Amino acid sequence: MKQLFLLLCFAVSSLVYAQDMLNLSYVDVNYFRGNIALHNNYILHLIKGHPEGAIISWNKKTFGTKDWQERYNYPDYGVSFSYQNLKNETLGNNYALYAHYNFYFLKRNLMLRIGQGLAYNTNPYDKYDNYKNTAFGSTILSGTYLMLNYKRERIFNRFGVQAGLSLLHYSNANVKAPNSSINTVALNVGVTYNLDAEDPEYIHTDQKERFTQPIKYNIAFRSGVNESDVIGMGQSAFYVLSAYADKRLSRKSAIQLGTDVFFSNFLKDLIAYNAVAFPEENIDADTDYKRVGVFAGHELFINKLSVETQVGYYVYYPYDFEGRTYLRIGLKRYFGEKWFGAVTLKSHGAKAECVEFGVGIRL
Repeated sequence: MKQLFLLLCFAVSSLVYAQDMLNLSYVDVNYFRGNIALHNNYILHLIKGHPEGAIISWNKKTFGTKDWQERYNYPDYGVSFSYQNLKNETLGNNYALYAHYNFYFLKRNLMLRIGQGLAYNTNPYDKYDNYKNTAFGSTILSGTYLMLNYKRERIFNRFGVQAGLSLLHYSNANVKAPNSSINTVALNVGVTYNLDAEDPEYIHTDQKERFTQPIKYNIAFRSGVNESDVIGMGQSAFYVLSAYADKRLSRKSAIQLGTDVFFSNFLKDLIAYNAVAFPEENIDADTDYKRVGVFAGHELFINKLSVETQVGYYVYYPYDFEGRTYLRIGLKRYFGEKWFGAVTLKSHGAKAECVEFGVGIRL
């Protein structure tokens, strides 16, 4: 707790010192404490206590200088740093850096924060020294957190308060086995500090003009590395080719319909392994590892970023792996009118298969 207190004091003093350079922004410091959710029995032996930690954030306010800001009720965006003591030496501690958005409801008293970034774990799995840590197979993890808070700013001069519920998720998305992952549900309480004496007025414009756009056609290529759940099998590259059409319904959203072709080399290795290790299952070692799926999706546009969600079904599925339905969720960043980059998570239900890094064109 002493280290945590010193960390909070250092962060607050550093950010307050920099306030002259940061216009229309604020910082918040939050303490949280909660429980690790038992999402599967493989982590039961790792739940020892009540994890606690801190989240320190810098937030840039928006007031409608760009059209998208008013459409989303003037959200904030910024960066967050978190520290979490998982209360188990086997799990170690997590440090994470996120980019986040804050969205507001109920006359801006209710704030929903969504953050995504990378985390560092101090004690990942090691087959000799830490074989019990089945949650984290690598030092670098993907980090996601949600925060739903009641918030009041400027209660005392520039200081305000916020409190509510947080969810923190850490996983390496099967980049390296094992990967049971950890979810923490926690209560948090925090203090906010505005770096400006007062805020300007919100800009209101007439955005009733209907937005229309013809059907667009997309081609995307995704790749990365992952590993099966068999520890020690090794990482393999995968490749995904996607083609789909999308139709904008409004300035905020579009619907998608398309197909994916998957070349997953880890699956080729897993088929060969299971054919030898489990002869009673009568698996043919020459079974095709490729898969073809069709999907429907939705895209939510936020400035040059968008949030993409898709539900797919394998129509070509020669080897049974985690079921025929798959999910994809992630972020896209547009560069100009046509080109985009994307980082997406592909899973089967709550079971992650891989993190995909992609590029594409929208014609």
